[in-house]
Amino acid sequence: MRKMCGVFGVADHAEAANIAYLGMHALQHRGQESAGMVSVDDAGRFYSDRRMGRVGEVFTPEALARLPGRMVIGHVRYSTAGGSGLENAQPFVVSYRHGQVAVGHNGNLTNAEALRDKLEHEGSIFRSTSDTEVIVQLLARAPHPELADRIAWVLPQLEGAFSLVFLAEHELIAARDQNGFRPLCIGRMGEAHVVASESCAFDLLGARVEREVAPGEMVVISRLFSGQTASYALSSRRFQPDVQPPPRRACVFEHVYFARPDSFIDQRSVYQSRLQMGRLLAREHATSADVVIPVPDSGIAAAIGYAQESGIDYALGLVRSHYVGRTFIEPQQSIRHFGVKLKLAPVRAALEGKRVVVVDDSIVRGTTSRKIVKMIREAGAKEVHLRISSPPTTHPCYFGIDTPTRAELLASSHTLEEMRTFVTSDSLAFLSREGLLRAVGASGKADSGFCDACFTGNYPIRLGPGRTGEVERPTLQVVPAS
Repeated sequence: MRKMCGVFGVADHAEAANIAYLGMHALQHRGQESAGMVSVDDAGRFYSDRRMGRVGEVFTPEALARLPGRMVIGHVRYSTAGGSGLENAQPFVVSYRHGQVAVGHNGNLTNAEALRDKLEHEGSIFRSTSDTEVIVQLLARAPHPELADRIAWVLPQLEGAFSLVFLAEHELIAARDQNGFRPLCIGRMGEAHVVASESCAFDLLGARVEREVAPGEMVVISRLFSGQTASYALSSRRFQPDVQPPPRRACVFEHVYFARPDSFIDQRSVYQSRLQMGRLLAREHATSADVVIPVPDSGIAAAIGYAQESGIDYALGLVRSHYVGRTFIEPQQSIRHFGVKLKLAPVRAALEGKRVVVVDDSIVRGTTSRKIVKMIREAGAKEVHLRISSPPTTHPCYFGIDTPTRAELLASSHTLEEMRTFVTSDSLAFLSREGLLRAVGASGKADSGFCDACFTGNYPIRLGPGRTGEVERPTLQVVPAS
């Protein structure tokens, strides 16, 4: 679970590729599998570089020097739809009779399979398994010469989640689906326009956040020429102006886990949301303990909130390694379950002889939580009380998050006591849905404005066949907490 993508764009900057590098670096938490950039120079020539690996590994100074021009889009990816491989790395670049277009996508299209079948039946040939290629195939068929009109023709045909950046010879376009599932914001850096999945990318650059891209909106940044002089103009349009927009359904899990705590999502501080989740969790599920510790990094703010509200001391009981790559060598026999120990290490001095409250953002399969509880006990903790700053995750996400099937989600078919026994904690409790919505500023509203289908199963749009059925109860290996 917990993986997605990030997009970035810059227009009208002399060092556009270097700026995009920094912006993508700030968005690296949204995807570490591959990174790519596409630039276009003043003559309309395209330059592309996309490879497997992280931003710092892919874009050396030499690679950045091969991306000239004042307009660039970038993408960091973790596969959620389509497999892992270079053929699915973005941004995609395609050629049409009207010129070239590059596109980067954060989200998942729930009707991608149906659209792909239709396009293949009509003669289209696909080079990747990513649902983003459906978008470029549809663009090729659009009956309009102007890119903005072609995009406006394509987007109403898409269902699901998309925050998109497009790059053409003289345009950079950003668009967000009508539900607003995934975040997307625009800002200014001097005279340059910038677009990013999260505002934390602007903070690194010293850029000013202007606003969120609204659900159902296209923001068009055009390069205009007057003789030899180029200027850039920003305009906005709805891609379905004659259709009543659906209710906003921003992903609430952005506040729980995905977004960086220094970001603002829809004008709300992610840090403040998580702090409030921890405070409300302490009110709902108090316990007697000596110390509160987070599971880093996403549990830190909620653990601070829990400690503040409960009056229990906060401590750094687990240390996270920031140097674990995508692959590593694990001994097959001598050390079992080596992976979690590479990422987290217990601080014995903070845990030994203590009754410990451990705050984490969610439980998915439960296997990682179980290993963490075991690690804390082995460091000498007398009691381990697990507190989760979101409701139980009972349903998969189909809108841009890589979640397991419903059968693999621990909370989908097991009681709270069964889950507690499986993770071997002395107690286990989750933040209520009402508490979560209150923490993100949606309490008391008839329409929360958020998608919380992963907790409720109430998907805001249709999903197609075979995606919401009941699950068989999987067998758990139950080990007593002692």
